Amino acid sequence: MQVRQRTHPRPMPRRIATLSVHTSPLDQPGTGDAGGLNVYVVEIARRLAGAGVEVEIFTRATSSDLPACVEMSPGVLVRHVNSGPFEGLAKEDLPGQMCAFTNGVLRAEAAHPPGFYDMIHSHYWLSGQVGWLAKERWGVPLVHTAHTLAKVKNVQLAAGDRPEPVARVVGEEQVVAVADRLVANTQVEAHDLIARYDADPRRVAVVEPGVDLDRFRPACTGREAAARLAARRQLGLPERGYVVAFVGRIQPLKAPDVLLRALAALRHRDPELADQVTVVVCGGPSGSGLDRPTALMELAAGLDIADSVRFLPPQTGDDLPALYRAADLVAVPSYNESFGLVALEAQACGTPVVAAAVGGLVTAVRDGVSGVLVDGHDPVDWATVLGKLLAAPAQREALARGAVGHAQNFSWERTASGLLAVYREAVTEHRGRIAAELALGAGV
Repeated sequence: MQVRQRTHPRPMPRRIATLSVHTSPLDQPGTGDAGGLNVYVVEIARRLAGAGVEVEIFTRATSSDLPACVEMSPGVLVRHVNSGPFEGLAKEDLPGQMCAFTNGVLRAEAAHPPGFYDMIHSHYWLSGQVGWLAKERWGVPLVHTAHTLAKVKNVQLAAGDRPEPVARVVGEEQVVAVADRLVANTQVEAHDLIARYDADPRRVAVVEPGVDLDRFRPACTGREAAARLAARRQLGLPERGYVVAFVGRIQPLKAPDVLLRALAALRHRDPELADQVTVVVCGGPSGSGLDRPTALMELAAGLDIADSVRFLPPQTGDDLPALYRAADLVAVPSYNESFGLVALEAQACGTPVVAAAVGGLVTAVRDGVSGVLVDGHDPVDWATVLGKLLAAPAQREALARGAVGHAQNFSWERTASGLLAVYREAVTEHRGRIAAELALGAGV
């Protein structure tokens, strides 16, 4: 008789130290350094906690008024680590504060019994550097998500933007070499890690980000026009005509200028159509965009389209889904995106997306089904695509249906489940390696 061997499930981590050095999950996405990474950390932490895994998020304190520890939601704590001046410190200056930040992280763990954290998940290369040291000190596995990669950004650099420094490239290479698992948002990013950073393919796992399908949802069938009108009234946007929205941080990497130049080009080729278009730019200055925070407004004036451009601050609560529903199209002309959560959020609301065919956007947008991918950033090409779609309501309706269907393939629950599988692999492998080393030392 054949006896089936009993298999033991891979261990679930009890408590995870999440590192997000340069941006807090409590910050409002869309300005400063807060963006998709913030959304990712928040949504995953909540769902991991819902699965019974405690999460403690370490981030840099940016105000003396911040408490040392905040409960973001049940099972999720945010720890503010004092490291450097509270204000006026740019992300580019943070490498000089890594010792102070690491000290704060290690001191938090030292206040607990050994083995308090089962593993570390670091986000962005600065956090990976801290995670590297904490991994060695605590004897736990390190899982790292890069979110963006310097070598990729420098290849796809926007005109006039600053290249990422060598220190970041070297720092990323170090983290890639020491992490137990590397989480890539897409197959494209996984390929970049392997081809550009010599990552071990066996340690690279693809786990796609998701979208909150309860918050970002389409209007009821047959009520789309009424919902669009209500959303425009809610946000004070023109009730008639077309709205094309850009949502994100205002910086050269995100390329909102391409959308403005496309509107100007559309005015030359089809002035009657262009006169019916309002471009909405929703977000705040970030990165090198902080050097000239009014540059986009000046560009609109210089292109003589200021009367057709509306600027909105980052939207919170129900206003962000409302903005997506108010728009006929959402434009994502970025030079590089690790994934592109804005594209996914817009599609979940039933709004087609026109996006640059770069990075994770080729996954986030299904070309010809949920939106249109544009090769390059030539404003004339963008004007052509936008003009054709605005003049074709039947095609937009078909893309809107496809957008909702495509977005349903992504959810934060799916992402959290994928990450838990990666965590289990990392913990199992790490414990197996420790047991093997102990056995070898004992002469077994």
